[in-house]
Amino acid sequence: MAGIFDRSDPPFDRLTDDEAAALEAALDIGYFRPGEIVIAQGRPAEALCIVIKGAVEERDGDETVALLGPKDCFDSRALVQGEAAHGFVAREETLCHMLPREIALRLIRDNPRFAAFFYLALSQKLDAIAREDEAGSAGTLMQARVSDLRLHPASFIGSDATIEQAGHLMRAIDSNALFVRDGARTGVITGMNLSKAVVLTRQPISAPVGRLAHYDVVSVRPDDFVYAALILMTKTNKRRVAVHDGSDYVGFLEDIELLSFLSGNAQLVAGRIDRAAGLPDLAAAARQIEEQVRLLRRQGVKVEVIAEIVSDLNRRLFARTFALTAPAEIQTQGCLIVMGSEGRGEQTMRTDQDNALILRAPADPAALDAFRRDFTAALEGFGFPPCPGEVMVRNPVWSRTLEEYRAAFRQWAAIPDETAHMNVAIFYDASAVAGDASLLDAAKAALAEDLGIGGEAGRGSAYMAHFARATEAFPMPIGFFNNLLTPDGQGDAVDLKKGGIFPIVHGVRSLALERGLTETGTAARIERLAERGAFSPAFARDLTQSLFLLMTMRLDAQLGAIKGALVRPADLSSVERDLLREAFHVVKQFREIVRRHFNLGMF
Repeated sequence: MAGIFDRSDPPFDRLTDDEAAALEAALDIGYFRPGEIVIAQGRPAEALCIVIKGAVEERDGDETVALLGPKDCFDSRALVQGEAAHGFVAREETLCHMLPREIALRLIRDNPRFAAFFYLALSQKLDAIAREDEAGSAGTLMQARVSDLRLHPASFIGSDATIEQAGHLMRAIDSNALFVRDGARTGVITGMNLSKAVVLTRQPISAPVGRLAHYDVVSVRPDDFVYAALILMTKTNKRRVAVHDGSDYVGFLEDIELLSFLSGNAQLVAGRIDRAAGLPDLAAAARQIEEQVRLLRRQGVKVEVIAEIVSDLNRRLFARTFALTAPAEIQTQGCLIVMGSEGRGEQTMRTDQDNALILRAPADPAALDAFRRDFTAALEGFGFPPCPGEVMVRNPVWSRTLEEYRAAFRQWAAIPDETAHMNVAIFYDASAVAGDASLLDAAKAALAEDLGIGGEAGRGSAYMAHFARATEAFPMPIGFFNNLLTPDGQGDAVDLKKGGIFPIVHGVRSLALERGLTETGTAARIERLAERGAFSPAFARDLTQSLFLLMTMRLDAQLGAIKGALVRPADLSSVERDLLREAFHVVKQFREIVRRHFNLGMF
C-alpha cells in the first residue's frame, strides 16, 4: 500500500479484516495539479478516489455543486453506472488514494453493509443506515447516564419537622420524597412512610419525622450509567434512588422516570396532560415534552416518529389548555386549530405559536377577549413564544366566525399578495385539536372554492404559479460546500430550514393545494402526489427521505445549541456530508420539477 490509509473512516469501517487488507494492498496514490480533471463528466471511472490532501470540485457542467475534502470519496456512481454524472476537477494540488474499479465493485458486491454507502438512491442508503442504527439502539440506551434522565430536585426538611409539615411540603413541590437532615446524618422520608405512621401506628400529625426517616440511603451519581441505576433498584427493591454529586444529594431518580426512558414512549407525559387539574400542572407537563424529545433522539428514534410523538403531546396540551381557559360557549361553538409545522405534524422542538379559533356564530365579546388573552398567555407560560406575525388566537384576525374567515378567503384570492399567500399556506396546513372539527373542514372547502383549485392539473392557474414562487425564495445552499475548506477549518454554517426543508415543504404544498389534496403532512402529501403522477414513486421516496434527513440534522443542531439550528459542513463526518450533498441534489431536482410545472421561469 502506498501512503497511509485510515480504515476506521466510514464507510471503510464496515469492511472485514480480510476485505480491508485486500483494499490496502490494491491502493495506489494519484497526484493532480490545480485544474486537472480527475474524472470527466460522462466518462467511466477507473478507480474509487479518496481525498488525502487538497480539494476536488464536483461540477455539473460549469456549475460547482460540491467541494470534496480529505476523507471524502468519489465517484461510486460512475463505477456502478459506467459513466460519471458529474465531473471532478482538482481545485488545488491534490493527493488521492485510488482503489481500482474491479476491487471496489467486488467489495460492494460481497459486503452489503459497505454497499449501503454506495447505493444509488438516497432512500436506499438511508434505510440501510437506519437498520444499522436500530440494531445498535439497545447499546445506545444502556450508554445513557443518570443525568440524562428527569430527576426530582432535592428538597430538605429538618428531623424535628412534623408529619403535617412534611406532607404540606411534598404537596407544594409535587414530590413524594424528602431528604431529612438529622445533625450529620441525612435520611429519606416518603409519602408512604407518612401514611403508614398515621394510619397503621396512629402517630399524631405533630410527630417529628426524624424517627420515621430511613438513613440507609441508596444512591447513585449523576454520571453513573442508567443500567447501573436499574440494577441497583432491582437489587434493593427500591422505587427510587437518591442522586449524590459527591458533595451533597441533588435529587431523586424515580422508577417511573427510568422505565419511561427505557421504554421510549410518551404515555406518562400524555397521562399527566390529560389529568392536569390546572395550568401549573400543564406547565410541568409541557417542560417534559422537550425532555422527551432529547431522550428519544438519544435513543436513536427516527425524526418522523419524534415529530409524531411531539405533535400528539402538543395537541393534547393545547386541547387541555383550551378546556381550562375557554368558556362553555366557545368550547361548544368553536374549533381550535394549529397551523404551520404543528399543523403538519412536523414539529420537533418548540417554536412560535401558530394557532387560531373558528367560531360557528359570534361569541360574547367580553368572554372571547378573556379567552384570547388567557389562552395565549398560558402557552407563553409553557414556553411557546408569540408568533412574530401574530398568527395566534389573541389576534382577532385569527379568532373569528366561519363567515368572517370566508370573507377573508375571498380577499386573499382577490388580492394575491405575499401576505395573502402566506395566510393561504398556513391555513392549508391547519389541523383541528379541540372543539368542533367540522368547522375546519367547512373552512378548507370554502378556501378551495374561493381559490378555484382542486383539479387534476390546474396548470393554467396564475394564482397557483404566484403561490409556488416562494419555493425559490431562498438560494440553494449547494454552493456552501465551496466554503468547506476555509483557513480556520470551520466553513460557513447553513440554515437547513431555508436551504432544504422549506423548498420541499412549500413545493409539495403548492402541488397538493393545486390538486385539492386534504392531507396535511408533507410525507403524506408526497405519497398522494406520486399516486397522482406528479413524480415517480422512486423520486417520492428520495424526496421524503431527504426531508427527514434535513429535519434530523436540524434537530441535532437545535439539541446541541450550535448557532441555533445551523449546521457547518466541517463539523460533519464524511458520511454525513455525502448524505447532505445527495439530499441537496434531490432538493435541486424537486425545485426544477416545481419550476417547470408552474412555469416559474416566466416571472
